[in-house]
Amino acid sequence: MENREPLPGGDPEADAGRAGGKGAPVPAMRTVLRVAAYPFLLAGAVSVAATALCLDWDPDRVSPLFLLGVISYFTVLERLIPHRRSWHPNAGEWYWYGVYFVLTAVSSAFAQYLVSVAVSEVSPSESDLNLWAEIPAALLTGSLASYLVHRLGHTNAILWRLHGVHHVPEKVNVANNGVNHVLDIVLAQGTVQLALALVGFSRDSVFVVGLFVAAQGYFIHANIDVRIGRLNHVLASPEQHRLHHSTDLSEAGHYGSDLSIWDHAFDSYTWRPGREPVAVGLGDPAAFPRTGEIVASLLHPLRRAKGPGTGSV
Repeated sequence: MENREPLPGGDPEADAGRAGGKGAPVPAMRTVLRVAAYPFLLAGAVSVAATALCLDWDPDRVSPLFLLGVISYFTVLERLIPHRRSWHPNAGEWYWYGVYFVLTAVSSAFAQYLVSVAVSEVSPSESDLNLWAEIPAALLTGSLASYLVHRLGHTNAILWRLHGVHHVPEKVNVANNGVNHVLDIVLAQGTVQLALALVGFSRDSVFVVGLFVAAQGYFIHANIDVRIGRLNHVLASPEQHRLHHSTDLSEAGHYGSDLSIWDHAFDSYTWRPGREPVAVGLGDPAAFPRTGEIVASLLHPLRRAKGPGTGSV
């Protein structure tokens, strides 16, 4: 049985990412890390993509290795420049999150397999477009598909019973980014992959966009004290995604996990400088099993709903 995660409004001393602590980097180093962390991530994604394309590396090997590198990177940064120290996973949570991570990875691979079977050979090795013109188009297409299916996960009562599993934790950190219902991942990843395949983007462009999206997905979920300023109006960020997990649905919004332009376009953008949620998680914690109750969480959509509530704004 899972113990409840502490609410964000806990010990201010423990939650202050800027307060330092035993083993914390000196203030000047923390400042450098806050400024450099995101540009370094983007530079890393671009470097890996360019190297893989130039050397003809196998995307099926590069992508998972890149993902593990991103997770390791943010795991270290969460210790060096945390947003809230009380959001660090404890030993039990690391175990639960690890199990969910494996389930999420398997579900994502299964979704890709289903799409490849359904539209085999639709995505060409080469495209009529120049690769560097094709990449932005693929990013916009995949991002829009991701936004729409994510928003449906909050506004449709049936889909919310799948997606709500992700919103149970009362912390937001890189480890629990993988807390998802397997069917939610199959639906979300399958929709994005299907959209990209049907439009006919090349495998190279899908690979490059996939690296960026993976990096962004873990960036926005990271418990790090990083701000991106005006870039918030184009790119998704941890500042926005913490609001997405807010128990106050009037400020939640932010369904984009890579770009924030769709939140502007569809009126779900609520972030402003300095705005932070008072608490994250579910407004009604009893509506879903706790995160540690993994089997119960997976079976939850099959059970009778207690009420009509969703996680919509």
